[in-house]
Amino acid sequence: MLLLKKDRPSGPYDVVVIGSGLGGMTAANMLARQGHKVLLLEAHNKLGGLATWFRRPDGKIFDVSLHGFPAGMIKTCRRYWNKEIADRIVRIKKVRFKNPQFDLDTDFTEEDYKRILREKFGLTREVAQGFFDALREMNFYDRPETTIGELFNNFFPGRNDIVRFLLEPITYANGSTLEDPAIAYGIVFSNFMNKGVYIFQGGTDLMIELMKAELLKNGVDIKLHSEVEKILVENRQVTGVRIAGDEIKARAVLSNAHLISTIFKLVGQEHFSPTFTKIAQAIRPNTSSCQVYMGFKQGESIPYMGDLIFCSKAQQFSTEMLLNPAVEGQTFSFYYPEMRAENGGVYSVVSSSNARYEDWTNLSTEDYRARKQHLIDRALHDLEELVPGVRSKIDFTEAATPLTLERFTRHPMGASFGTKFEGLEASKKLSEEISGLYHAGSVGIIMSGWLGAANYGAIQSHAVDTYLTKQTGVAHDTIS
Repeated sequence: MLLLKKDRPSGPYDVVVIGSGLGGMTAANMLARQGHKVLLLEAHNKLGGLATWFRRPDGKIFDVSLHGFPAGMIKTCRRYWNKEIADRIVRIKKVRFKNPQFDLDTDFTEEDYKRILREKFGLTREVAQGFFDALREMNFYDRPETTIGELFNNFFPGRNDIVRFLLEPITYANGSTLEDPAIAYGIVFSNFMNKGVYIFQGGTDLMIELMKAELLKNGVDIKLHSEVEKILVENRQVTGVRIAGDEIKARAVLSNAHLISTIFKLVGQEHFSPTFTKIAQAIRPNTSSCQVYMGFKQGESIPYMGDLIFCSKAQQFSTEMLLNPAVEGQTFSFYYPEMRAENGGVYSVVSSSNARYEDWTNLSTEDYRARKQHLIDRALHDLEELVPGVRSKIDFTEAATPLTLERFTRHPMGASFGTKFEGLEASKKLSEEISGLYHAGSVGIIMSGWLGAANYGAIQSHAVDTYLTKQTGVAHDTIS
């Protein structure tokens, strides 16, 4: 049931899930379907985590997330949610790259990428095929010694233009940079290259509403406006959580909060072994991001431009280019009226750029506002070059920064994509340190984005179910 703000959850619960990102919601849904009593707690006034949206007083709706995920999301939603949600996942038509090194369109499939690598960049068929074969051979259990930069140099030495073509979309999808492990790129890129890029027809607000309905149908208790103060631990075993001074008993807790916050804030270093604490202290938050939201006047329109445009003025591709606050690179997501047919035929565009928290955190109020305005001005300027005359059609602009994300998500350093690669090991080892404690969130770059988050939630739900079954000796039906 959906608990009101004044309601106190009536524990004990089999599982308390902290946070309602796609990982937390998927885990909660699976565990409820397996017969467990589940409480889903969310600090904000709606579910979804970073899969979210906001509505202006004039009715304009903006998806916060850069839209686009692999075809695998269809199978994931059909298996772990329902057919209605899966059937609304549709393929986008066109992705465009526009920068000083090349200007081209693609449908973002493997065959089209190989064609472009041959025809535009002059690679032989054998080299292009060899690169994709190497990516397909990568798996979770490969050691992460080779970096993404080294991978590219092995296949395309001295070809910065090819690196830009291959890496830029994945950087916007999960925060990967040239210094990150090659397997973090290879696995995600192979997923995207399967059958193109997809979005949810109807907008993020409809998707989360349908997921909420499914959670309630399966018996999950949901309580919003509920920020967890502490995960309760006795003798290295979870006993519940504390909210606003009230203790809620539970046999297991699955945190969908940021991994670093889960370990050091919600649990506390004193409950972990020195060996694990050393591992946890080495975890790095992933990069953050900035967004600029641009809403069109009622009745104004633009021609079809494609769904995603990777736009940059930088002469060469680099990690610095991606993160520099000067915003030399940004991606435009175009939202056409058919995305939300019931919303009055309004167009909107969202610009997204990767960012470093430290470039924003120590600014004076005046400098912070000036840098936000620079984001907006740069987005409008670059969009005007793509769509001449568009500026006069826009009546609303707003920018979000790493500080916005930190405030909304509580993620350390406003991380948009959880943790760097080393977070995956620590996330999986939580239950070895404290019985009944689990985590599902963006970790290790691989488990990020909408598809990675949902799949990791499903994986961890099986681990929680196994733990609870061993406690009671009663097996539950498994949803596969």
